[in-house]
Amino acid sequence: MLYHRIADAIERSIDQGIFRAGERIPSVRQASQQHRISINTVVRAYLLLESRGVIESRPQSGFFVRPRLDFSATSSPVSTERLIAMHDTAARSAPAIDDDIDVTSLVLGTLRAIQQDNAMPLGSPYPDTALLPSQRIAQYVGVQARRCGDSAMLDGLPPGHPALIRQLARRYVERGQPADPNEFIVTCGATEAVRLCLQSVARPGDAVVVESPCYYGMLETITHLGMRAIEIPSDASGSIDMALLREAIDTQTVAACVITANFPNPVGRQMPEDKKREIVELLTGRDIPIVENDEYSELHVGAHHPTSLKTYDTRGLVLHCGSFSRCLTHRHRIGWALPGRFRQQVEKLKFLSAITTPPSVQLAIAEYLQHDGYDHHLRRLRRRIVQNASIAMAAIRRCFPAGTRAHAPEGGYLMWIELPQGIDTLALYRSALACGISIAPGRLFSSDHRFANFLRLNFSGEWTSETDRAMQTLGQLATASMATSDRSQGLH
Repeated sequence: MLYHRIADAIERSIDQGIFRAGERIPSVRQASQQHRISINTVVRAYLLLESRGVIESRPQSGFFVRPRLDFSATSSPVSTERLIAMHDTAARSAPAIDDDIDVTSLVLGTLRAIQQDNAMPLGSPYPDTALLPSQRIAQYVGVQARRCGDSAMLDGLPPGHPALIRQLARRYVERGQPADPNEFIVTCGATEAVRLCLQSVARPGDAVVVESPCYYGMLETITHLGMRAIEIPSDASGSIDMALLREAIDTQTVAACVITANFPNPVGRQMPEDKKREIVELLTGRDIPIVENDEYSELHVGAHHPTSLKTYDTRGLVLHCGSFSRCLTHRHRIGWALPGRFRQQVEKLKFLSAITTPPSVQLAIAEYLQHDGYDHHLRRLRRRIVQNASIAMAAIRRCFPAGTRAHAPEGGYLMWIELPQGIDTLALYRSALACGISIAPGRLFSSDHRFANFLRLNFSGEWTSETDRAMQTLGQLATASMATSDRSQGLH
């Protein structure tokens, strides 16, 4: 119907930020002239938007965009009818299950909402900045920048500054994983390390095996490089399904495999040691390189640091990548690669890259590692993770609908949650964002939308009463989503 189309168009304008909360939208007469439709049709469209909770009428003043619901300001329950109306609106704007999703825009929108609108950052991929000594490292960076000057430009060339590489090698040795300092290449975070490693072992058009669910940044990187991802599900232990992996490499030409053995985003599980060894032996026995992203391994909750796939590599076919972005600072992006037999290719690609790794940042991180109690910081960080994971699990059991399944991660600060069938978490994402809460919908973590009823939550922040109310709201919205799904199927 025409008035539905007009209402949807105005709502899109509000979602896009053209009209913001508290601002007046065009009057009925103006809208009638702009759209060349009758005043009666505009009135019906505005009444529909009012019923959705998008706008409100003010006597003698016109129609205004309603502020988003602020569930942190009150613990009063919101009516089921109101939540169902909100979710109906979100569901109409969510792409159909088979439509392509602009992952980059969705992720950027989430991060901007957190930054600009102060949304509860449950959808953020980053740890809470309050947990990280970013300010202390920034001080070190300032000191080193003044010391370095222009004379230190060459110190930023690959493989990286010797002072940082020495500290990195020491950390590997101290946790029982010897590493050759001559193999390290310093990068701008793990994303660059993984990208350079992939480029060194595969070409555009090649097939690359990944775990499923898979971090959306990895899927986007593979697509950007012109490669094709083959998604292999993880089994109950958190390991890539070995039978399906064998079938994939037996029936297709696979150029490389990208695996996160320790606490992958989003599932947060640790691959058993026997599976790590088995995967390395299987793939390297077929001369298939393994790009290992190990950036979450410092966030283990067990007593001992987990081993990496690199530990079991005897042929130089595991290209191991790490980063400080998840455990020390994500403002100053420092990562590294141990590329095995592909070291020269990776170093050359790093040199040709337009992204430099500033020597002042490298030296600042090296100085922090050497003098400022990095292990003490990690112990404190891990204690917070364990505590918050326990609180988050209790909140999910208390607030989310029956049939929800979640498991406390074995490391890291992210939780992978399966909601009952029929709940589309992309629509839930939109209705939650309207309430000032960000989540990461499951459809981001696969190219074929197989996780439509999953979501990822970040529980790294300080757990406050506002956090608890946000979880209550998510549970209410998920319940409203079930009501919407049942109603659409004729179930009452």
